[in-house]
Amino acid sequence: MTFDISIAIFFLLLSLLASTINGGLGYGYSSISIPLAILVFASRIINPAYVLLEAILNTVMLFLAGRKNAVAVARRNVPIILAVLPGVVFGSLVLSLVTPLWVRLIVYVVILPLILMQAAGYRRPIKNEKTAGITLGMGVGLLYSLTTISGPPIALFWNNQGLAKNQFKAALAQVRIAESYLTATSYYFLGLFTATSVSLFTVIAPPVLLGLPLGFLIVKKFTVETFRRICMSFDAWIVGYGLSRTLIPTFGISESIAYLLWSGVITIDLVLLYEFFKYGFGRRTTPSPGIPAVERGG
Repeated sequence: MTFDISIAIFFLLLSLLASTINGGLGYGYSSISIPLAILVFASRIINPAYVLLEAILNTVMLFLAGRKNAVAVARRNVPIILAVLPGVVFGSLVLSLVTPLWVRLIVYVVILPLILMQAAGYRRPIKNEKTAGITLGMGVGLLYSLTTISGPPIALFWNNQGLAKNQFKAALAQVRIAESYLTATSYYFLGLFTATSVSLFTVIAPPVLLGLPLGFLIVKKFTVETFRRICMSFDAWIVGYGLSRTLIPTFGISESIAYLLWSGVITIDLVLLYEFFKYGFGRRTTPSPGIPAVERGG
């Protein structure tokens, strides 16, 4: 199947932007692209294409993070990875049954608070990491198989735990490799891979070859925290717009009320961004107890 030229260009540019952010942060491809992509196609078409791409993308990110960093976080990641499987199976079944409009709503409602928490620089180290990891694994497995988004909750978790930058990227890559390969397998057995999904994959894959190294170069010009905050602010605007557009047909609210909600999201984000640039620009972040300031970027 071939796409209309305007749709193809849209997905090319979206993939380039998302992969650039992913290259700099170690995550963000789906959380940037999916909220806009599902306004064009149903999740049942989009998800299989993005899962295939992310299986490759996350493998590359783990390699770039380095073997030493991967080994350092592997044991801590085991509870999360083991818990991913049941979440993936259940989420894949839900995707095959739920109408696309409700999937959109789930994506926006779940992701928006997590993005705003990151934009606010939320930090609260978790003492019982193993138990929390099991809960996180089941949650992100469900979320990823349903939406192909899992970066924000995993990033929030490991940022809280104070991993060094490359260990942070390795930890994210390990979890996302597990969920992407497991989800791809689950989609295959449920018959969710179609000719349209495969065609979409051929459109979104090439820009990644440029976007990943571009992201690495950009993040060298800024602190990781500065780059992350800017990206999360942009993501909040995207998700806020998608949520406002989805609420109109789902609940029959007026466009004025929907866009008022979007304006509220933008206002909150601008306040958070102002606070960051006023008090945090040019430095890593204010240290939290037990978390080295230099190491916490991610």
